[in-house]
Amino acid sequence: MARRVALRRPTDAEIKALEELLAAEQSKAPRDEAKITVLEEKLRRMLHMRRVVGYIDPIDLQYNRYDKVPKPTTQAVMFCLMDVSASMTEPLKELAKRFFMLLHIFLTRHCREVDIVFIRHTTEAQEVDEESFFKDTETGGTVISSALEVMRKVVADRYPVADWNIYAAQASDGHNFDDDMDRCCDLLRDEILPLCQYFAYIEVSEPVQGRARESIVWSAYTDVMETSSNFAMQRASSPADIYPVFRALFSGSEAAA
Repeated sequence: MARRVALRRPTDAEIKALEELLAAEQSKAPRDEAKITVLEEKLRRMLHMRRVVGYIDPIDLQYNRYDKVPKPTTQAVMFCLMDVSASMTEPLKELAKRFFMLLHIFLTRHCREVDIVFIRHTTEAQEVDEESFFKDTETGGTVISSALEVMRKVVADRYPVADWNIYAAQASDGHNFDDDMDRCCDLLRDEILPLCQYFAYIEVSEPVQGRARESIVWSAYTDVMETSSNFAMQRASSPADIYPVFRALFSGSEAAA
């Protein structure tokens, strides 16, 4: 609009008015030839300006076109949650660490873009570095929901679901405060699992003869697994169990993806 105004492009109304004025002068008798010549020259110039100053300039035809292109999510983060409470004896902690070491080796060797977040918990949970996760010793009671809360907070702060594939692996001996299990299951069903592509639970226990006693966590998590396709769990009671358990947890379609 500013370009047309600046170049004085005549409007349709201006040209029509000039044509009517020229026609009126030409119909007069006697005719004023000098005035008619001026009007004809002015009309010729106006018609010329209409031709050379286009109403739509080529630049007006340029526009931004936005096509929706699917953005593949290639970034992944694995959350490693480990119970280090007093009920986790050194042999049980060793089993859990073997599992996480195997998972850590697998991720660092086979995945180019993967973050690993280490979370340890007793009655309270905290994010730690790799060395602290595998080497530090702690004791205390067990509140599993504290680890899930920390995971949820870390996801909210650093790993938006639209940009990251989120995975989690949790190791525990199956002990937890009774009044915390409802909170754990609610967190898993309503807030953690909807964020995750896959969540694996490994329960470590002492070797037993015959059928193992079902722990409070295993019992509650069984109900979660029945309603969640992206949740799986396995038991391990000896170092020889770790690799088969790892394969069982991470060879399914959800984990393989």
